[in-house]
Amino acid sequence: MPDTNFTTTAPLTSEVSSVAVLQEKILAIRQTLRPGQQQMADWQSGPLAVSAVPGAGKSTGMAAAAAIAIARQYQNALQSRPLARRQLVVVTFTRSAAANIKLKIRDYLKQLSLPQTGFAVYTLHGLALNIASRHPDLSGLDLENVTLITPNQSHRFIRTAVEQWIVNHPRLYLQLLEGQQFDGEETERLRRQSVLRTEVLPDLANTVIHEAKSSGISPAKLRKWSEQTTDAYEILTIAAGLYEEYQNLMRSRDFIDYDDMILAALRVLENDSARRIEQNQVFAVFEDEAQDSSPLQTQLLEILASDGDWGLGTGDWGAGGAGEAGEEIQYSMPHAPCPMPNSQFPINLIRVGDPNQAINSTFTPADPIYFREFCQGCDRSGRLATMDQAGRSTQIIIEAANFALQWVNSSYGAKSQKSPQLPSPFSLQMIRPVHPTDVNPIAVGQGLEIHTPRDIHHTVELLGNRVIELLTQDMTKSAAVLVRENRQGRWLSQALEPLCKEHNINIFDVGESDRRSHVPQEILALLQFCDRPHSPDYLKTALEVLVQRQLIPTQDLNALASLPEEFLYPSPLAAPQPEPVQKAAHLCRSLLRARLELPLYQLISFLALTLNYDQAELATADKLSERVNKQIAVNNSMGSMLSVLSEIVSSERFEPVETEDVEKRYTREGQLTIITMHKAKGLDWNYVFLPFLHENLIPGRFWVPPQSQFLGDFTLSEVARAQIRAALHGETGIPEVTQAWEQAKHLKTAEEYRLLYVAMTRAKQLLWMSAAQKAPFTWSKPENLQEQAPCPVFSALKRQFPECIVRGL
Repeated sequence: MPDTNFTTTAPLTSEVSSVAVLQEKILAIRQTLRPGQQQMADWQSGPLAVSAVPGAGKSTGMAAAAAIAIARQYQNALQSRPLARRQLVVVTFTRSAAANIKLKIRDYLKQLSLPQTGFAVYTLHGLALNIASRHPDLSGLDLENVTLITPNQSHRFIRTAVEQWIVNHPRLYLQLLEGQQFDGEETERLRRQSVLRTEVLPDLANTVIHEAKSSGISPAKLRKWSEQTTDAYEILTIAAGLYEEYQNLMRSRDFIDYDDMILAALRVLENDSARRIEQNQVFAVFEDEAQDSSPLQTQLLEILASDGDWGLGTGDWGAGGAGEAGEEIQYSMPHAPCPMPNSQFPINLIRVGDPNQAINSTFTPADPIYFREFCQGCDRSGRLATMDQAGRSTQIIIEAANFALQWVNSSYGAKSQKSPQLPSPFSLQMIRPVHPTDVNPIAVGQGLEIHTPRDIHHTVELLGNRVIELLTQDMTKSAAVLVRENRQGRWLSQALEPLCKEHNINIFDVGESDRRSHVPQEILALLQFCDRPHSPDYLKTALEVLVQRQLIPTQDLNALASLPEEFLYPSPLAAPQPEPVQKAAHLCRSLLRARLELPLYQLISFLALTLNYDQAELATADKLSERVNKQIAVNNSMGSMLSVLSEIVSSERFEPVETEDVEKRYTREGQLTIITMHKAKGLDWNYVFLPFLHENLIPGRFWVPPQSQFLGDFTLSEVARAQIRAALHGETGIPEVTQAWEQAKHLKTAEEYRLLYVAMTRAKQLLWMSAAQKAPFTWSKPENLQEQAPCPVFSALKRQFPECIVRGL
């Protein structure tokens, strides 16, 4: 970590004067803050929990509090109480959020007339990698030789782990194959084998690996927990075996995933000397979006923020990540109340979050229960700050969001009485408008508009006309359509494009943009052509890339690709090629010549330049090239390169390098952004449109695919997730299959309603909501319309706000 020495040798009179001036500037910043933000700014030591509603200005409050905390370190130095070479560590959830808060802290430090140093901003994984890379002997990570991957369930390591597990555990596999009943028919046996190998077991492996690993749970611990269950399939035993096979594969190939980064940092902090070195560089840790932290991430921050050995030596982790087999490293689970300031090893930690915006727990190991407990523990010692004043939205939008929160909790009250272990979806923290001296935005129209279109086509008509009306009146405003899934966004973007193009309004489909981790796919397409130029399919795919990049004119690619030899190397007797065809052929021949003349390690960079990539794309291509060349170092061939690239494209989430402010790109003035509700978290727009609010998506239903129903009316992955979380939460006994499935359904429903709440609170001046009477059952077939019930919250809002219902359009 970067260091800053706060010692000083100024004369005493100058010191007193400087302290007084600095104190005046601190007070001036404090006076600009709202009450909850002021509580953060007043922090001096110990733990502090900050529960902040949407739009409360938590990033501004955290930046101000960070600058003031740094200023106090300077005050200590000026008053001969130096904390030499210590800094503030700020941790955020995403790289864009890290860049944003870094700029805000620097701005506040300017206002305090202080150097823009004394702090470091990281993502959680960036912080872990920073610690691990400084102590490679302790972390077990040799960054020169390991490869970071982000596998999904189709990744070859997951698939290979499944195949190896099947070979090593024939009894358990046979139990799954027989399912609830089986007559032995061979065709059915083959069908079940395919479903288990390609769907059920990869899904179970992917879920359990992330859930257990990010919580510090070893395969051995998982096996021990399985002894408390009695289900016929022995689900946790299967999960432990898959997990163990995956870990062995990762270790044998020198691959790591993001959880291994956290574990590597914790291995460093297990060492007394290294832990003191790291702790002595930090005077405090501030964490944003704390509701989205996994257990081990929380553990890492608490150890770093501690002045002693707090949090070590009482938990479980065996033989982890990149470490050697047989290692036993013990970590305590952070399922504990907030450490009190008078404990033996107090922690200097501020955690800021909102449990009501926890929307990642059904597909990541994040669980809002940990932040809720931190808040409860801090509340008991008077160390809970509440930021419930929000200046983002107009009054009617605040009222609608508060009503939705209360309605969901009350509608689930009866269910909670039947199952007291199931928490309410929301914490009862209402949003309040800011103090009268600080004005919330003025509503556009009524501020809330509720529509019930005839079908999805009528939805497009209503939504499009409203967008045109609003943005043509004032192009300085921002607008967004928030959808539940990317397929809705893709369809909507295509449907709205003609109307928006007519009125010169740009549509930015974030899902389409994100699919442009397109760099690996485009590079792969060109390399496959270079490897087999006479393949019509590869030639056509390469030409499609060149047309899309506007390097060659649009033309009939099928005609060109049907006879690759004639296209690439026409004979002297062939008819002259039209100019567009000549241009395409010349570019393709230059690619083939580069394949012959350049070494393999330069090919990806050459292709990136040929495709006229922008700065971000070139950086992404360099990252890709480094990754691929590292993996093929032992077998340096075109075949190996294509194999690695194919694996990345088909079964990884290769993250592009961002060189501009992502948030600004999503919230540009005069632009209509189409974005998923998940991706919209942390952003806001003047006008927000929420179409397609139907019960089959929000809250949706747990759906067991027909092909795997031979196992029962549940999925192995969700049952395993619920059982692991029950064990982590310290519940009495691990639930059996039926109870675990019910808990998983509750978790899914609660999170979907929190997702809707997040979407509603993105709006500043207008919230437009609709649920068409007819909509697709699945958006993979949007043309198949049928009657669809609206989301229950949508119906409740119509009853509560009848004056906001728009009729007759």
